[in-house]
Amino acid sequence: MCNIEWISWNGLQAPRYCALIGDFNGWSTTGNCAREGHFGHDDYGYWFIILEDKLREGEEPDKLYFQQYNYADDYDKGDTGITIEEIFKKANDEYWEPGEDRFIKSRYEVAAKLYEEMFGPNGPQTEEELEAMPDAATRYKTWKEQQKKDPASNLPSYDVVDSGKEYDIYNVIGDPESFKKFRMKPPPIAYWLETKKGRKGWLQKYMPALPHGSKYRVYFNTPNGPLERVPAWANFVIPDADGMQALAVHWEPPPEYAYKWKHKLPVKPKSLCIYECHVGISGQEPKVSSFNDFISRVLPHVKEAGYNAIQIIGVVEHKDYFTVGYRVTNFYAVSSRYGTPDDFKRLVDEAHGLGLLVFLEIVHSYAAADEMVGLSLFDGTNDCYFHTGKRGHHKFWGTRMFKYGDLDVLHFLLSNLN
Repeated sequence: MCNIEWISWNGLQAPRYCALIGDFNGWSTTGNCAREGHFGHDDYGYWFIILEDKLREGEEPDKLYFQQYNYADDYDKGDTGITIEEIFKKANDEYWEPGEDRFIKSRYEVAAKLYEEMFGPNGPQTEEELEAMPDAATRYKTWKEQQKKDPASNLPSYDVVDSGKEYDIYNVIGDPESFKKFRMKPPPIAYWLETKKGRKGWLQKYMPALPHGSKYRVYFNTPNGPLERVPAWANFVIPDADGMQALAVHWEPPPEYAYKWKHKLPVKPKSLCIYECHVGISGQEPKVSSFNDFISRVLPHVKEAGYNAIQIIGVVEHKDYFTVGYRVTNFYAVSSRYGTPDDFKRLVDEAHGLGLLVFLEIVHSYAAADEMVGLSLFDGTNDCYFHTGKRGHHKFWGTRMFKYGDLDVLHFLLSNLN
């Protein structure tokens, strides 16, 4: 499992290192951290923190380095009883032409063989043994002569296209027709899927490094002291209460407990009749209504009134309830005031079952300005996501303004919409 946090940095105030802390590692600031350098902090402002899942007792590591686990699928695609040796043989017999798979795995085989002949363990060890070395063109022609009895389809043809320039074995241009033919082949999905495993197979073999329900935050060691933040991409957040700091909650329930979708997206209507609503204020009792309350009391009323779509406002996690959701702190999380992510899934699913489309109001211009929650001064520098100075603050709304011209900010916002 790989957890990647994106943080920009700015000059001397940049954090010294970044760590993921939580109840999964005893809130240790050094247990899972990334420092500057290789697999830590790079020149583009990215920190990489890797959490490794642990093998369960009695289980063995996967034999194939490209064994894949798809967390989105509960079932295992590769459990057809076919061994991996049979899969490879079937792929070689039915998909690859002779030599094609060999070429893809080692496209520098020609150069490697020549190098080994000249300098490898069986090659000359002294200058006297080396004697006069033929030029590259001669060595290449000799190799071609040795391969002339091979089948025509053994490998894509390696012929020199040098446009009159000095010959270089390491810059041989292959036959364009061979490459074109190869690129036109459809991907071998059927064989690739045989190596795919679902979450059930993953959970059977591994213990999640970050278990479902774990509380966590991201920690920065900065020149101005330690700093803790809720990760920008967190999909379930418990807001601060009674003076306590907000927490991210890792939401990835096991397949047997995860919500199962029942209904398909309704057919697109010829025209829209939209019911605008807010989950928290949708009830008649003096309390904040939940997603489940909305499902049982509001959705039937909306359907009976003749609407074919609902537009939900204030559903993304926000700091102050009185703002009705217009000071967003966590753009990837539905508000925990109303329930869990699975409760929200059920709301959308039940609405689809009634033939109602669901629109969400996502307000990218209403990011919370509070420095202890949300994205403002995220890593202590000014500023990761927003413009600095007056341009970064909306004087009427009291919110922050994103740097829409920054590619990483655009990736963050577009992914959020998706």
